[in-house]
Parts: sequence; structure tokens; C-alpha cells
Amino acid sequence: MSKRDYYEILGVTKTATDTEMKIAFRKAAMQCHPDRHPGDKEAEARFKELNEAYQCLTDAQKRGAYDRFGHAAFEQGGGFGGGGEGFGASMADIFEDLFGDVMGRKSRSGGRERGADIRHGLELTLEEAYHGKTAALKIPTSATCEPCAGTGAKKGSKPKTCTTCAGHGRVRAQQGFFAIERTCPTCQGRGEVIENPCPSCGGSGRRTVERALSVNVPPGVEDGTRIRLSGEGEAGMRGGPPGDLYIFLSVKPHAFFQRDGADLFCRVPISMTRAALGGEIRVNAVDGTECKVKIPEGTQSGRQIKVKGKGMPVLRGRDQGDLHVQISVETPQNLTKRQRELLVEFEEEASHHTHPEAMGFLARMKELFGK
Repeated sequence: MSKRDYYEILGVTKTATDTEMKIAFRKAAMQCHPDRHPGDKEAEARFKELNEAYQCLTDAQKRGAYDRFGHAAFEQGGGFGGGGEGFGASMADIFEDLFGDVMGRKSRSGGRERGADIRHGLELTLEEAYHGKTAALKIPTSATCEPCAGTGAKKGSKPKTCTTCAGHGRVRAQQGFFAIERTCPTCQGRGEVIENPCPSCGGSGRRTVERALSVNVPPGVEDGTRIRLSGEGEAGMRGGPPGDLYIFLSVKPHAFFQRDGADLFCRVPISMTRAALGGEIRVNAVDGTECKVKIPEGTQSGRQIKVKGKGMPVLRGRDQGDLHVQISVETPQNLTKRQRELLVEFEEEASHHTHPEAMGFLARMKELFGK
């Protein structure tokens, strides 16, 4: 009896991509899998045929040979039927789709499951991030039920070993040439059953409480820093170990300072005369101390002056960032008559030396445009 065309078996065209063939294979495999038709020899044969076609057409070399010579390409060199290594590989792809927890899941031991991790946000000011703080938190979480000590069984009773799976939490069934292992339907993988559940927790071994915790925030933390408190997450199921608590820190924007790592930046406006004549200004650092900032004579707007060691502390280190003061030269407004006269007089006396950038720019413009 001649073999059917592989493309026809998968229900795809000869131009189908690997992705299209994979989708078609999974869809067809779910319909004719032997586990869904126990004892049906036709379904078993159809499944083998489907796998043989898929193995050939998803291999570039085999597909090329098949497209040129058809089934004759493999008649002399021994077929690659349904029992080879590739068969197991392709089936691994669809097992999870077909049976959910057949492959790749951890078996449970005695019903004990680790508790879930908890994520909690904590907002800080820049000053708190600078100095560090001890924060008091109230976090709703699941704690071990005290009356049953986390077993889930009523006081005076104990969970019993599941008779269906003998305490393993999983059962195995032999169907055709497959041995399928599934989660025990009686105990749901716990290995134990509770005949008399605890009235306080309903048999879960946990109850919801609000826990008060204290967390130490070290100096120098940045926005997005994560603090892990081991064992402070939700209680485990039926006496299992607790999860962890993760505190995610966020730092509020500051009205005066901008932060870049351990360095701080601020913008300070000064008068035109102070920028021209030079002098000294006072700026408060984030720690509250006052810094003296020397303004050189002829300072231009946008210039940054660094104050060493007045930035943020480096997390888990002894270094300190710097404070960068950006100068913004302010143009005077609402001039009096006398002030205007003085500025006009100054402008008339101005030369290339007093305004080198402006004069140089005008000279280049004249040279470029000839006017």
C-alpha cells in the first residue's frame, strides 16, 4: 500500500513554513492521540503517520529530498519512522499542550509548598535616601494557622496518606505504548488528604493577617533599589517554608536637586553684575549644610561649578558624590532710569575684550555673508 503525501497528512501546502507545520501538527495530534482513543488501533496508526510526516518536513535536508524524490528518497536508506529520537523530541513539544502537567513540573512532597513572595513599595524623599531610615511597615500577608500549626487538619486529627497515589502525589497510567504520569486527582498532588479540616483556615493551613515589620534602609539607596527580607513572605501551604518579602524603593523628585547616581545637580540664578565681577554665593546641600561656591570673574550662563563631596553617599561604600552647581545668569528687568543710563554707558564702552563671544560671532557672520 502506497504512503500518503506528507503535506496532505499534515494538512498544509508545499510552501508552508515550519511554524505553520508545527501548528497543524499540534492541532491534528490532539485529535488522534492514543490517550484520547484508548484501544483504537486506527488512531494509533494515524498518530504514527502524522509524526513521521512532521519529522520529515521540519528537517531541511529531509524535506528537500522529499520534495525532489518523494517517498523514494528514503526507501534505500531506511525510513525514519515513528520510533526514533526525533519522535521523543517532537512529542515533548506537545505534551504540555495536551496534558498540562505531564512534563516539566515539580512533584510535591507531603503537600508542603513554599509560600509566595510578596512585593511591597516604599517611597522615600531624597533627604531620607541620603541619611537612610528605619521604616515601619504594615503588610497584609498569609501566616501559618496557629490552631492547626499549618497542617490544615482540625486540632486532634492529622492528614492521612492518600490511598490513590500512596502519598506520592502523582499517578501513572499505561495507555498503548505511552506511560503517562499525572497529578493525583484525589489529593491534587499533595500526597495527603484531610478528612477533618481546621475550622479556622478551612484546611489550607494559612490565614490572612496584617504583619508589622521594620526595615532598615541604608544611606545612598537609589530609585528602584530592591531590599529582600528572607522568610517574610507568605506562609507555605501545609507547613511549607515561607516566601520572601521584596521592598522596592522609589525616591520622590526633589524641588531643587536632580540626581545622577551619587552626584547631585542644581541650578542657581545669579545677577549679571555678580557673574561679571565674580564673588561668592552660598548654596545649601542635601544634608542641610551650607556650601560656599566661588564665582569666577566673567562666569557665563550654563557654567557648572563642582563642590566636592556634597553629593549622595555611595551605597555600601565610603565614597561620596559631588554637588554640581549650574550657574544661570539673570538679565535685569524693570530698570530704573539711572540703571538704564548706566547700562547704555556700559554698552557704549563695550569692546571685543568685554564681549569676546558676541563680537567674534558678528565678525564671522560678516566674513561669511560679506555684509
